[in-house]
Amino acid sequence: MPINGGIGLARTYKILYKSHMSPLKPVEFLGSSLDDFRAFPPSAKREAGHQIDQVQNGLDPDDWKPMNTVGQGVREIRVRDSAGAFRVVYVAKFADAVYVIHCFQKRTEKTSKADIDLASKRYRDLLQELSK
Repeated sequence: MPINGGIGLARTYKILYKSHMSPLKPVEFLGSSLDDFRAFPPSAKREAGHQIDQVQNGLDPDDWKPMNTVGQGVREIRVRDSAGAFRVVYVAKFADAVYVIHCFQKRTEKTSKADIDLASKRYRDLLQELSK
């Protein structure tokens, strides 16, 4: 009997092979997020870059949380470093790219209203641009 509810072994192999060989999603940095990312200390930048790479490969970052206050499907990568806490706010639910919405160093326990407002505006602008 074929496995996977009627899909034969050869077809299952092709599906699995294709999923592992799919090209990386490109990363698009919105607003000043690329400059802000580049301002991270080297070790935090390296770790955040690794986490973004995981997202490009369809995986979850090691440490993340949803940012529903910014928008549906928006997530925050959390990086802790000897220099402090750093955040990368992104959305990966669109097929064409991973969009990095905002990058910042977190200086208080709660994310500042200014950071949330900026990320929300960029997300709304992205939705408007994608709907054209």
